[in-house]
Amino acid sequence: MLFKINANLDYQILSNSTLILNILANKDLQQIIDENLNVNAEVKFLEPFASQNRFFNVTCLEDTHVKISYEVLVDNKYKLNNFKQTKEFEIARASNKILSFLNPSRYCQSDLMYQVSGEIFGAYENDYDKVAAITDWIYNHVAYLSGSSNEHTTAIDVFHNKVGVCRDFAHLGITFCRALTIPARYFTCYAYQLNPQDFHACFEAYINGEWLLFDATKLCPINGLIKIATGRDAADVPVANLFGNVNLLKSEVFCETKEKNFKPLFHDFVNKQGISYS
Repeated sequence: MLFKINANLDYQILSNSTLILNILANKDLQQIIDENLNVNAEVKFLEPFASQNRFFNVTCLEDTHVKISYEVLVDNKYKLNNFKQTKEFEIARASNKILSFLNPSRYCQSDLMYQVSGEIFGAYENDYDKVAAITDWIYNHVAYLSGSSNEHTTAIDVFHNKVGVCRDFAHLGITFCRALTIPARYFTCYAYQLNPQDFHACFEAYINGEWLLFDATKLCPINGLIKIATGRDAADVPVANLFGNVNLLKSEVFCETKEKNFKPLFHDFVNKQGISYS
């Protein structure tokens, strides 16, 4: 599936500053066909070793405006899987890389949610059914409200307050999964048909050796998500880390499909099969 994405960021720089940005489409599955990044400032790329997350460093001078324009054409590949029958995650056979996504993290305090997670989801027989139930529970019990949370809001806050935005929905899903001994990670992306257009967040759960994608907001087709990065939670993969005195003046995102016969798959349908991007 072909998608064209444009992202435009405009910052006012009040002192010499450094921006570490995370807006480049992920390289998994060789999905990038063409891309162009324009920045009116000094740029240093910082793609971490052995990682597909593509951070880059922008060096900014005092009393300037920095404008970042990014355009990319991607061929988004995914597959549907039948996970009605799944095996329970085997800790003894897991690699250290996978095990790291079982641990509590900055926004996902899974160690504080063991009891409540078992009470709500413990009766489901397999890991896929548990995560599908988690996704539906969040959608049905947490209100989506722009501006209802901030950079300090954790999954515990969202569970108690029952309100949040996409990153909060993702953090709560991750927390429930880890509390049930299912590895889970944060997934930041561009999203087709998201209204209003913006950067988006959901989560992946590790089931039967696959990272399966879940979006508890159900705001857009799950086969219309273009991966930017994955991490333990939003602290690992923020869109922007700003070091210095910086004001964001504008953030624009546009995502459109280039497929004439695009067939959107929404979460209720995918629940029966499971979708993976990597």
